[in-house]
Order: sequence, then C-alpha cells, then structure tokens
Amino acid sequence: MTLADTPSSTAKAQGRWRTWFELFSSMRFAIALLTVICIASVIGTVLKQHEPLPNYVNQFGPFWAEVFDRFSLYHVYSAWWFLLILAFLVLSTSLCVARNTPKILKDLGVYKENIREQSLRAFHHKAQAPLSDAPEAAAQRLGLMLAGGGWKVKLQSRETAQGQGWMVAAKAGAANKLGYIAAHSAIVLVCLGGLLDGDLIVRAQMVFGGKSIYNGGGLMADVPEQHRLSERNPTFRGNLMVAENTASSTAILSQSDGILLQELPFAIELKKFIVEYYSTGMPKLFASDIVIHDKATGEKQQARVEVNKPASYKGIEIYQSSFDDGGSRVKLRAVPMSAASKPFEVEGVIGGSTELIKGNEKLRLEFTGLRTINVENLAGREGGATDVRAVDLRERIEDRLGAGHKTTSKKELRNIGPSVSYKLRDAAGQAREYNNYMLPVDMGDGQAVFLLGVRENPAEPFRYLRLPADENSSLDGFVRLRNALQTPALRQLAVQRYARQAIDPQKPELARPLAESATRALGLFAGLEPVADKSVWGLQAVADFMEANVPEAERNRAGEMLIRILNGVLFELDAVAREQAGAQPLPQDKIQGFMSQSVLALSDAPLYTAPMALMLTDFTQVQASVFQVARAPGKTVVYLGCALLILGVFAMLYVRERRLWIWLAPAGTGSAALMALSSNRKAMDTDREFEQLRGRLLPMPQGPENAA
Repeated sequence: MTLADTPSSTAKAQGRWRTWFELFSSMRFAIALLTVICIASVIGTVLKQHEPLPNYVNQFGPFWAEVFDRFSLYHVYSAWWFLLILAFLVLSTSLCVARNTPKILKDLGVYKENIREQSLRAFHHKAQAPLSDAPEAAAQRLGLMLAGGGWKVKLQSRETAQGQGWMVAAKAGAANKLGYIAAHSAIVLVCLGGLLDGDLIVRAQMVFGGKSIYNGGGLMADVPEQHRLSERNPTFRGNLMVAENTASSTAILSQSDGILLQELPFAIELKKFIVEYYSTGMPKLFASDIVIHDKATGEKQQARVEVNKPASYKGIEIYQSSFDDGGSRVKLRAVPMSAASKPFEVEGVIGGSTELIKGNEKLRLEFTGLRTINVENLAGREGGATDVRAVDLRERIEDRLGAGHKTTSKKELRNIGPSVSYKLRDAAGQAREYNNYMLPVDMGDGQAVFLLGVRENPAEPFRYLRLPADENSSLDGFVRLRNALQTPALRQLAVQRYARQAIDPQKPELARPLAESATRALGLFAGLEPVADKSVWGLQAVADFMEANVPEAERNRAGEMLIRILNGVLFELDAVAREQAGAQPLPQDKIQGFMSQSVLALSDAPLYTAPMALMLTDFTQVQASVFQVARAPGKTVVYLGCALLILGVFAMLYVRERRLWIWLAPAGTGSAALMALSSNRKAMDTDREFEQLRGRLLPMPQGPENAA
C-alpha cells in the first residue's frame, strides 16, 4: 500500500472536495457572484458598448481608454470574465438548489407530531381550554375543522399516565418553501438563457470549429469561409441592412475586434421602408414591407416589420432596429471659397467616394450621409442675458427659475430642408467632415442664410458658417462679393467710388485722406495687412489694429468711424461686383440684412478651411432598413425563469408557513386541550389568525390561567 492510498490521505481528499462543495453551494458565494454581475451590468448600461475605439479615446483619454479596453468594458456582456462569472453563478445556484431541495421536499411531509407537551407551553402563541368530548372524538372533530380551513392534518395517539391522549398536528403555507426552490431555479434558468443567447456558443465555434474574426474590407461575398457561421448555428444575434428593392441573406455579428458573417436560411427583400415623424422631428413610426425568400423551397412570404412588432420565420425573429441611407444619389455644386477656384458639379452615391483635384493636390470626396428632413427649434431670443430695461423682464427671469422641466417653454419647430454630409480626405489620410444644408434658413432676423457645417472629428459638434442668401435665394451674391474683396482692381474702384460719394463736393481735399482710410480699413478686413506681426483678417483684424494704434480713450469713436467706412466701402464693392457681372443692383429692402450678414460671413469665411463648399442641388433618395435577426433558444428559458421568479418571490414574501399543534389529554369525561401556533415570520396577521383559531377551536371561556 502506498502513502497515497492510506485512509488518512483519502479522508483529506474527501475533506477538500467537501470544502469546495460547501463553498460553491453556499448562498454567500452565489450572492457575491450576483453582486459582481450587477456591477458589471451597471457598467455595461452606463458605458456605450461596441463603439469604435477612437470614440473612447476622445472620451476618456489614451491611458484610461486602454485600461478599460484591457478589462473588456467596451463589450461587457461578451467578455470572457463576465461569461465565466455567469457560468459559476449557474453552478453555484444549481448546487445550492440541489443541496437544499431534498431537505425542503422531505420537510413538506413532516408534521412534527412528536413534539412534547412541555415544548408547546414554551411557544409565544399558546392557549388551553377544557373540552366536553373525549380526546379521540375531539381530535377527529378538530382535525375535520382544520382540514376544512385549508390545513393539512395528521392525528397521533399517545399513551399517558391519565389514559390515551391525542395530538393534532397541522400545517399550512408550505408553498413558502417551494418559493425558495422556484426563485433559485429561476436564477439558474435566466442565467442559462443568457449563456445560450450570448456569445458563448459563437466563441465555442471559434475555438473548436475553426472560425475566426474578420477585420478586413472589401465585398461581403469575398469574405472567406472561416469567417462565416453556418445556417444551423443554434444561437446568434446580428444586424442586416437591406436597401429598397434589394435583398440580403447575410447578417453581421459585431465582435470586439472585427465581425463574423452569419448565413441565414432565407433572404430578406425590402419592398418599401416607411417612416413617419412627430411635429418635433422625432420618428413616430418605423415600418418595413418585406418579402422573405426561403432558400431551400423558394417559398415567398410577405410580412411587415415594425418597432416592437417583429416578424418570425423558421425560428428566427426579424426586428426593426433602425434605418439608414441605402445608396441615395446626390448631385452637388462646388461653390469656390476663393477667386482662384472655379465652380463645378459632382455626382455620387451615399457611401461612395470620388477624387477631386485642387491644384497639385488630390482630395478624396467621401459621401457620408443624406437627410431629407431636419426639424429644428428656431425659437431663440436675441441675447442671452437678462436686461433690466427689457419689457419682458419677468418672463426672462421665470425662464431661469422653477422646475427643471418647463412644459410652457416656447418652441418654433420648423423643417429647414435637406442636408448632405461628406468628408474631404487629403493625401495624408486626414479628413474633415462637412454638413451643408440645401436651402437657405431664416434664423429669425429676416435674412436667410445658408448653413455650412464643419468639424475636425466625429466627437465634436458641427460649427456652422452662415452665408447670406441673395435676392435670388442663392450664394451667387456672396461669392461675387468675396471674389471682389480678393481682387485689387475692384477694391480700388470701390474705394474711389466711396470717397467721391462720401465727401462734400465743396471739400475735395478730403477725398484723398478718406480714400486712404478706406483702403486701410478694407485691407485690414481682407487680411492684406499684418497687425502686430500677426496675420489676421476680418473684424478681428480691425479690433487688433484699434488696440495697437489708437489710445484707449478714443477707441470707441474711432472704431465707430472705421466700421462705418468699412460698411460703406463693402457696399460699393458689392455694387461694383454686380456691375462687372451684369447683375441687377441689390433691392432696397434687402440691402441692410444682406450687407450686415455679409460682413459677418466675410469675417468668418477664412475659418472654413475647405477650398470649396459642396452644396446639394438635387438628390434621389433610396431608403434602407436595418434589421436585427436573432435565433434565441434561451428566450423561452428566460421567460420560464421569469415566471418562476415571480411565483417564487410572491410565495416567499406573501405566503407564511404556519404549524399548529393541539394536545388533547384525558380529563374526566372530557379532555384538556393545549394549542400552540408557530410561524416563520412575525407579523400582525399571525396574532390575528391565532385569535381566530382559538375562537373557533377552543370556544370555552378562558380563565386568567389560560391566557396566551
């Protein structure tokens, strides 16, 4: 016999196994695992899942983004540690149920009729009274009464010194302990359903089935077989985008570092996508009229898919997830932002790209989006501060006081028309994103403007340049004025005309100094003259010039004069540019609004770094539906678990287990009854029930010595 075979070593091994079994089957261990899962679920709810990594870097910074990525916090529910904890929770709860269920089931058949009379006297709820009938007859009578009240009863005969006594043992509320089994079994079922519908089976196919994640590009049809899952895959949840009048049968399963393709046993053809909007611009209805084509039989089945109203085919649920552009065709007109460029037109498809040439530099134009409806709230006020001289002072103050959610806030919702978004990518791969509106928008001051948005990265909001629309609701007037501002001959001609019209004919000697001042103001505004060795333009250049060259006491007066000169010269410059182009003069009712907005737009235009603005002129919209297709065998298991959880919690909280004993001892021609009641939960209902039972079962008057 070796040392390993000795009884002591066997006992130690059994002791270790028992220790581990006690740990895994203990309720404390299960609660600890459940707590960790709850914390992880909170993280997965608060932190957006499956976003591109650059979004997390922009939000948290490079260091914390990498730390969170190492712990798989960007895909919590498919992380290996989450699935491992879930599996251990299933194991722990299953062992706990298996360990305690036999005891509970055995206890359901135990009435504890062997309890002694002295033990009954120690109960909190107890009473005694003499009965006129013999112990056996009294036991039969009381047993029938209790059975009629829903109690389970067992009678026991005992021999005593005074004669034959009877014990009536009854119990009720056994469902309380069944609730324990139901609730804990529900946890097991819900966790099993989560494991079945999670990534566990997909990961198993990757480990044992030779499947791998695809992180390349190209057409979906060119993806190799090792990146595709079979139609017989028992569980999956993926997305499928289908454009109108097209069909698709391959869903995309997003993974942390790529995708997997899921083949479906049918193809989904989108006949029409329907979207309706509320007055606020929020979508009210998503609906897709589809045709399901069975690959095996060729059968066709029509269906409509709406939000919260999925279609089902061969055990696969088809949900309406969202909608997207399905490849709309757009026609854009390039509006040059400098006099050196010429306008041109370009066509493309949303999702596609084309090459543009800017001098010796090539730019890649990527068409990223088309929105045909843009509902915005245009009920803004001029100025954000409260003005004590304003007649609506009370209203302005109340806007900043009171409830956080104000139902009486003013709104002016208006559809401001279609918009197109695109990216311009240079040879180095750097790209800026632009979003331009097709139609001019009246922002409330009477002057319509074209909104041209730009941002450096997707994490930033768009910053909009407002270009004034001319009398023909086009950008031609502004483009003509900006080109004239960049043309020396036209600037000189505008200065001369302004000087002739602004001075008194009887004081011709003032023409030259005024022309010099106008030339200086126009040169500063156009960015032709550096200020304090800095290259600035627009109104900022004028302000810097005043600060550097004019004493502080005289800046207000000098600034007003310089701005008046600048506005006058720009008006003459617009007139000169119109004459050169053969256009009609600016209408009188449009002069003030157009010129005021033009000054602001010319001052901000250099910040719009693109060489041209691509304005939407025409489009042919093609809608696409994004479906979520799911085969979820765990759904039925989860539903069953939820039903058991409701029943179990209800039974444990609202069902009280009660046990009742009545000892009947011989006493002359009758019997002496001693009754006691126990409950697993102290409550006022227990006191009330005991009083009712005493009144029904022991109706004899009670003396002081029989009080409970």
